[in-house]
Amino acid sequence: MHTRKGLAAVAAIAVAALAACSSSSSSSPAASSSPSSSNPLAPSSAKGSVVVGSANFPEDELLATIYIQALQAKGIKVTPKLSIGAREVYYPQIEKGAISIIPEYNGALLTTSVNPSSTAATTAAVNAELKAKLPSTLEILNPAPAQDKDSVTVTQATAAKYHLTSISGLAPYAKVMVFGGPPEFKTRADGLPGLQKVYGLTFKGFDPLDESGPLTLSALTSGKVQAADVFTTTPYIATSHLVSLADPKALFAAQNVIPLVYKPAANATITDTLNAISAKLTTAALLAMDVAVISQHQDYGTVAAGFLKANGLS
Repeated sequence: MHTRKGLAAVAAIAVAALAACSSSSSSSPAASSSPSSSNPLAPSSAKGSVVVGSANFPEDELLATIYIQALQAKGIKVTPKLSIGAREVYYPQIEKGAISIIPEYNGALLTTSVNPSSTAATTAAVNAELKAKLPSTLEILNPAPAQDKDSVTVTQATAAKYHLTSISGLAPYAKVMVFGGPPEFKTRADGLPGLQKVYGLTFKGFDPLDESGPLTLSALTSGKVQAADVFTTTPYIATSHLVSLADPKALFAAQNVIPLVYKPAANATITDTLNAISAKLTTAALLAMDVAVISQHQDYGTVAAGFLKANGLS
């Protein structure tokens, strides 16, 4: 199962590796003036007051920065509380109202904090269970199309050679391919056993690698493996021109970006603003922004402002 801790580790590795070969430095949300200062687009009279938090990895901090800027532009008074920690740390805070809003991932939220035994896989099923079982103080808003989830990923050359667009297309070729992924992928239900059960795929072999990190990238691009488990917003998908195959049978549980909100702090302006962001946030857009802040070390506030302006949200 894809966890946010895994992505945090990947992001840290990516930042460290890129920092070693670049003289430029990334400006984190906490360091950037954009999230914490008054938004110049904000009307003078506030229309509510919220605390916007984030987990402690770049993608979630970026999403929180987008929320902050958009809410400020609507006249909402926003107190940032970024890079709080893992879900085990921030979830109790939002449950009691110390945080008002945090960007979440619906599948991970469900299985780590709400119902660890859940087997819901599709966006609709995951959201329905969240709505039914979240504490009464909390609500989820509309999910974004953007998902940061496990995927079967191949190089462009492999995709072109076998005419691959979805996992289903691997059926005639898996027997000559080596699959790469974290060691647990070999036995977990949505790993190799799931690929065999759901898609009928039996690979020639399995190479234990890391969680969507540099070992996986190297194995894919060198041809050591022909397919691998890669999270869908990992920057090297874009920078190395890889292809994440569609998962039409929903083997991997949904991981849509979704605003988690403390109900007493919400109002119509807040809800409408966050839902408008979700409507425009695609996986491709999120991947491009992750490349900007993680690989290119661009300022979080600048990247967030660019997304909002490009989508008519500022």
